Amino acid sequence: MRIPRIYSHQSLSGQSSVDLDENASRHLGKVLRMQIGRELILFDGNGGEYSAAITAVGKKVVSVELGEFSPIDRQSPLSIHLGIGISRGERFDHVLQKATELGVTQITPLFTERTEVKLTGPRLEKKQLHWQQILISSCEQCQRNRLPQLSAPVSIDQWLPTVTEEQRFVLHHRSEVSLSHTSAPNTVALAIGPEGGLSELEIEASARYDFQSLTLGPRVFRTETAPLTAISLMQYLWGDLS
Repeated sequence: MRIPRIYSHQSLSGQSSVDLDENASRHLGKVLRMQIGRELILFDGNGGEYSAAITAVGKKVVSVELGEFSPIDRQSPLSIHLGIGISRGERFDHVLQKATELGVTQITPLFTERTEVKLTGPRLEKKQLHWQQILISSCEQCQRNRLPQLSAPVSIDQWLPTVTEEQRFVLHHRSEVSLSHTSAPNTVALAIGPEGGLSELEIEASARYDFQSLTLGPRVFRTETAPLTAISLMQYLWGDLS
C-alpha cells in the first residue's frame, strides 16, 4: 500500500509530535479515512523527509509522531525560473502542476498585454492561495521535498528588470534559435505569454534585458503546452531528466 506524502508548513524535527493543518487533516481524516497507526511521510520544504505515524484523528486535526529523517533530495541541479502569462480557467493550474513535477525552481505569474484574466484585491489573494495549494499537492505526488517558490503576480515590465538568471529565453515561434545550440547553464529564466503569446513590444522589451528569442520547432504550441515542452527539454539537456 502506498504511503501518503504530506507537506507541513511547520519546521519539522525528528522524534516530535505535530498537529497537521486543516487541509492535510481533512484530506487524511475525511477523504482517505486514515486511522491511528497509519504510516506517513512528512516534509517541510527545506529538503529531506521524515517517516511518521498517525497518533490521533480528531474532527478537525490529525496528529502525527515524527520518526527518522531521510536527507534524500530530489531537486534538479538546473534552476529554472518560469515567468508565465496568466491564462484562463484550468490551463494555468495545469501549467503550475506539471511545471512543479518537471522540477521548476521558481514561478512568477505575469500580467501581460494579452492577459485576459483580471485579478485584484481579495480575488487575487484567493487565487494565490489556490495556486500555492496546487504546488503543494504536486510536490506531495511527485516526491519533491522542496516547493517551488511562487512569486506574487506582477506585470512583465516589472518582472524583466529583476531577472538575474545567467541564461534567459523568451519563447515565440518566429525565432530560429533552439536549445540545442546553447551551452549548458546552471540557472535559466524562461518568459512565456498567455493565450496569443507575448506582444511584439514585450518581446522587444525582453531583448533589452538579455532575453534570447527561442523556438521549440515548426509548430505553434498552446500556452499550457509551450512551458512544459521547454522545461522538459531543458531538464533533459542540462538537468536531471534522462
